[in-house]
Amino acid sequence: MSREKSKKILIVDDEADIRNLLEYNLAKAGFAVISAKDGPEAIDMAGKQGPGLILLDIMLPDMDGTEVLKRLKADERTSNIPVIMLTAKGEEVDRIVGFELGAEDYITKPFSPRELLLRVKAVLKRSSGAGDRVSEEKTLSCGDLRVDLSRHRVAVRGVDVNLSAKEFALLVELINSRGRVLSRDALLDNVWGLECFVMPRTVDTHIRRLRAKLGSVGEYIETVRGVGYRFKYDS
Repeated sequence: MSREKSKKILIVDDEADIRNLLEYNLAKAGFAVISAKDGPEAIDMAGKQGPGLILLDIMLPDMDGTEVLKRLKADERTSNIPVIMLTAKGEEVDRIVGFELGAEDYITKPFSPRELLLRVKAVLKRSSGAGDRVSEEKTLSCGDLRVDLSRHRVAVRGVDVNLSAKEFALLVELINSRGRVLSRDALLDNVWGLECFVMPRTVDTHIRRLRAKLGSVGEYIETVRGVGYRFKYDS
């Protein structure tokens, strides 16, 4: 992610007071801020302007935030943009749904502007770091699976698979550690970063999404009960 792109943040909230508060604090921290008041406007702006991060409220008129997130992750132009969910809903089930759809983090209202800024910076740092980390090698191949690190592309039997930035980094981490069991905590540290604000169960939801997208190749990712996950492929 380029430095210029990472500095642009899209705020999606139908409450003007919340948008103004976020715009003020993010601008003060040096970010370029754009905002949308509903889902369709947010999807349009994200596709055209390519922000480095999206702050997305769940309780939106007409199209709720989870549907917006789903559409963002389904579009190649916006699938790799990290999203922080911002909402008054605090129940665990709402957080899990957000993570299953590809959100990077989840903040409940009312929130501390300082905490929000710290989380924004942590997510941007992790997203940028993932790209730096996987660019050291060129390609990884395991049977029908091919991972092009320089182009950030994954293909199964020659067909491209659309992964989010976090799913891509998780797959690379597992492949690079093939044969070894990685605990959830280890994956959180290595993929999400030490400044992680998410739960260990987030790893499970991302693994499920990754397996589903990889199809039959997803069987290479083995669950080791009570421990974690292992990429099992014998070349």
